[in-house]
Amino acid sequence: MTRFVLSRLISAIPTLFLVSLAVFTLIRLIPGDPVSLMLGDNIDDTAYEAMSHQLGLDRPIPVQFLLWLQGVFQGDLGRSITTGQPVLPLVLQRFAITAQLVLVAVGLATLLAVPLGMLAAWRQNSAFDLGVVVGATALMSIPTFWMGLMLLLFFGLQLGWLPVLGYVSPFEDFGAGALYLIMPVAALVLHECGILVRMARASTLDVLRLDYVTHARAKGLTEGQVLRRHVFRNAFGPTWTLLGLILGNLLGGVAVVETVFTIPGLGRLIVESIYGRDYPVLQGCLLFVAVTYVVVNLIVDLCYPLFDPRVKTT
Repeated sequence: MTRFVLSRLISAIPTLFLVSLAVFTLIRLIPGDPVSLMLGDNIDDTAYEAMSHQLGLDRPIPVQFLLWLQGVFQGDLGRSITTGQPVLPLVLQRFAITAQLVLVAVGLATLLAVPLGMLAAWRQNSAFDLGVVVGATALMSIPTFWMGLMLLLFFGLQLGWLPVLGYVSPFEDFGAGALYLIMPVAALVLHECGILVRMARASTLDVLRLDYVTHARAKGLTEGQVLRRHVFRNAFGPTWTLLGLILGNLLGGVAVVETVFTIPGLGRLIVESIYGRDYPVLQGCLLFVAVTYVVVNLIVDLCYPLFDPRVKTT
C-alpha cells in the first residue's frame, strides 16, 4: 500500500508542474493587464512602469514563473494585486465555503441516485426503470445555472419561502445558513443525480449479466441475497470512480452556481480574479484546483479495495 501511494504521489509531480506552467502561461494571454485596470484611464508611462516594477510584471515571463514556483514550494502563493491580501489564506477561506456546499450536495446525490439507479437496473424494462431513465436524462440535460435560476424564481421570488441572494455561514447561524444553502445544494443535487443514476444503472446491469450472479441464483439464494452479496458492492466500483471525478470537479469551483446565488466560494473568486486580472489569485486558485483533483483521485484509488477485493494496490 505504501509503495502504491508513493508511486501515485511521484507520478502526480509532472502533472502538477505542467498544470502550473500552463496556468501561468495562459493567464498572461488574457487581454488587458492589471496595471492598466488599477491606474485607470489617466495613465502615463512613468506611473505604468513604476507600478509594473512594483508588481514584478516588468520581468521576463520565465523569471516571473520561476519566482512564483519558488514561492509555491515555500507555501507562498503571492499577494492579491487588487486587495494586497496573501493568496493562500484567501483561497483556503473561499474553499471552505465551496466545500460546505459541495460535500452536502455530493452526499445527498449519492444517497439518492445510487440506490435508485441500481433498483432501476434490477427491474430493467419495467415502468419504474423507464421513468428513472427518462428522469435522469432530463436532469442531465438541464444546465445547473438554468436550474438555479428556476429555483430562485419559484421558491425565492414567487413563493418567498427561501432567501434569494446572499450567504450566511452555518457555523455562525446554522438555521439561517441552512436556508441560504438549500437552493444551491438542490441545483447541484438534481444535476448530479442524473449522471450518477445513469452510471449506477449501467454498472449494475453489467454485473447482473455475469456468470457468478447466475451461479448464485442457481444455488438457491433469494433475489435480495444475490443483490446484497454479489451485485450492489461490485457494481459500485465504476460509480465510485465517477463520484470521485464529480467531487473533484465541484470542489475545484462551482463557479456558475456560486455566481447565480452570490455565494463567496472558490468558483466565484476565480471569476472575480479573471475580471480583475488578478494574476496571483487566479494562479493560486487554479493550482489549488489541480491539487484537489490529484488528492481526490488518489483517495478514490485507495478506496477501491473496499468495494472490490479483487483490486490490489500494489
